[in-house]
Amino acid sequence: MHHLSGHPNVVAIKGAYEDQLYVHIVMELCAGGELFDRIIQRGHYSERKAAELTRIIVGVVEACHSLGVMHRDLKPENFLLANKDDDLSLKAIDFGLSVFFKPGQIFTDVVGSPYYVAPEVLCKKYGPEADVWTAGVILYILLSGVPPFWAETQQGIFDAVLKGVIDFDSEPWPVISDSAKDLITRMLNPRPAERLTAHEVLCHPWIRDQGVAPDRPLDTAVLSRIKQFSAMNKLKKMALRVIAESLSEEEIAGLKEMFQTMDADNSGAITYDELKEGLRKYGSTLKDTEIRDLMDAVGRGQQWDH
Repeated sequence: MHHLSGHPNVVAIKGAYEDQLYVHIVMELCAGGELFDRIIQRGHYSERKAAELTRIIVGVVEACHSLGVMHRDLKPENFLLANKDDDLSLKAIDFGLSVFFKPGQIFTDVVGSPYYVAPEVLCKKYGPEADVWTAGVILYILLSGVPPFWAETQQGIFDAVLKGVIDFDSEPWPVISDSAKDLITRMLNPRPAERLTAHEVLCHPWIRDQGVAPDRPLDTAVLSRIKQFSAMNKLKKMALRVIAESLSEEEIAGLKEMFQTMDADNSGAITYDELKEGLRKYGSTLKDTEIRDLMDAVGRGQQWDH
């Protein structure tokens, strides 16, 4: 983040302080809230507004890549607004998975969030082009309210990413401009070498300032879907926080092993009964209703995937 200091759309580090136990990092206050919340609050939303937001997001990607930094965890939740008045005061946060890279360097560790991960990341052979794919996924969500690669399980999402079939037939895509769909197709090219670079994305007619993106309001259903998608992500975070607070540090460190132990039938998914029994074995005092709330919060009323 120090390498990106001074960039208007990257959260600034104000200082760092160390005590006997922790390093405390003081960052710029972003009082404007999350990106999706602002879109929902404003109500009026168009392709042009989506283009403005995408231009900022891809501008951050271009700045990162020009300095030899790959973000690796771009997603809407990692963009906050600096204040409550300026809808374009976006600030990129959370560079915890970022790495320095050299031209031609290949990375093999699988990181990122399921909806946004590029196919070459899943194949364990990737470079900075993966950030452009992720920005393309964000653009698709900004225009439709849902991710382009969707499934009920994490493995299902990964399978959809690897297939790379983009749905431009469902609503609202028939009324979205051809230029927007052209840009998304180029950003979500499954072949990294043929994918647009961040600079090339910024030069695309749809995304340029005063470009061809129309300003007519998008269907209100898009805002509804954005609201639902945002709420789902917040509930997942809440569920994980509740679980983390219910377990000791040692249990958190072995969380993956614990989930595998809970999966009694080795199905790759944890049912309500398996979760309840597993948590009790690990000393959790959560009530049945609280465990059910956790299942519901992550959008899996009957089972969790791990």
